[in-house]
Amino acid sequence: MPTWTEYIFSKKLGKAPTPGEVVEVAPDLVGFHDLTGYHVLEVLESMGKVEVFDRDRVVVAFDHLSPPPTQRAAEIMVYIRKHVKSLGLPHFYDVGGGILHQIILEKYAMPEQVVFAADSHTNTAGAVGAFAQGLGATDIAATLKLGKTWLVVPMPFRIDVEGRFLRGVMGKDVALHLLGQFGAEGFSGFSVEVYVRNPGSFPMDDRATVANMSTEMGADALMFIPDEVTVDYLQRERGSSYKPPQLEPGRYVDKYAVELDRLEPLVAAPHSVDNVKAVREVEGVEVDQVFIGSCTNGRLSDIEAAARILKRGRVKSRCIAIPASYDVFRKAMELGYVDVLTKAGCVVTYGTCGPCLGGHFGVAGPGEVVVTTSNRNFKGRVGHPDSKVYLANPATAAATALEGKIVDPRPYLS
Repeated sequence: MPTWTEYIFSKKLGKAPTPGEVVEVAPDLVGFHDLTGYHVLEVLESMGKVEVFDRDRVVVAFDHLSPPPTQRAAEIMVYIRKHVKSLGLPHFYDVGGGILHQIILEKYAMPEQVVFAADSHTNTAGAVGAFAQGLGATDIAATLKLGKTWLVVPMPFRIDVEGRFLRGVMGKDVALHLLGQFGAEGFSGFSVEVYVRNPGSFPMDDRATVANMSTEMGADALMFIPDEVTVDYLQRERGSSYKPPQLEPGRYVDKYAVELDRLEPLVAAPHSVDNVKAVREVEGVEVDQVFIGSCTNGRLSDIEAAARILKRGRVKSRCIAIPASYDVFRKAMELGYVDVLTKAGCVVTYGTCGPCLGGHFGVAGPGEVVVTTSNRNFKGRVGHPDSKVYLANPATAAATALEGKIVDPRPYLS
């Protein structure tokens, strides 16, 4: 029987490809944002007429430097808007719409699709079982023009998820656990397929976090095999019906089991995503700023987890919270989470990457220590190269903001 990767590519190509084979694939969705879109359109201009193969399959969002914090960022947005208008692209999200990966996940991506976008964290759409991969601006420009691109068929790797999350443990800890086990770039050349033995034990928001951080693992893609959680999510969020195919697991290069009930809250300490430690090992480190959000952990359950802890009092560290899209922000506001966060002293906005890439809304200064729920912690990622960045789940980040130092979130969730 085929692996999920083989199944998707067989439907696209009309035959089962072999790992290492170079194939041409027609995408179901193609995306870009303000930071990469300028280069995508520049390349299209250099190719002659600016045109796209199918405007209904293109998603554009302003998210990285949004709202524009500099004159140059504003100029780029003006440039992209002109092209969006001239091309008549219907799926355009201007300032405040949300982060591209979140928008693709919550509004467009479907199981069995092939999704490409000009950003490395395109893998996020693998949460619903799409083969999603980030490409460079030149490749995306060519894909938009031709309606196809080439890629090397990756090797399939299987992960079995067993058990249930314990208190204070989230999808972020699964991602960090895998990074600790396999290292940054450990899955380079692989398509990782995740089978959840008890589907209800692993919600969609947590799946999105793991898929998102597969980029840090070097994976070509990471896909959760569609199950009842996928079906329920698509019906509830989109009104879309989907029936997963009945496939027996295929042949994999290797496999690994994650036992959820053996995990504890983890962090990636400076300055590498695979410098993984238990939170208890770094407790007491004083923190200047906490960021809760990004395409990694800016979804509704992430905001809810933070609010559950921050309702206990006011923050002692600067705290910035950014729901990943307008829709997430609206839901968080309606459920009272935004009120809790602001009363606790957090700065709350929505629909922007902000501090994740050291763009704005909270750039770190020299010597500052930052705890963030985003996906990277190399030197200078969140701002000054002399700052120190820890990656953590939203519960750990919220508890840390409350105390002004890194703490284990579990006592705050009892």
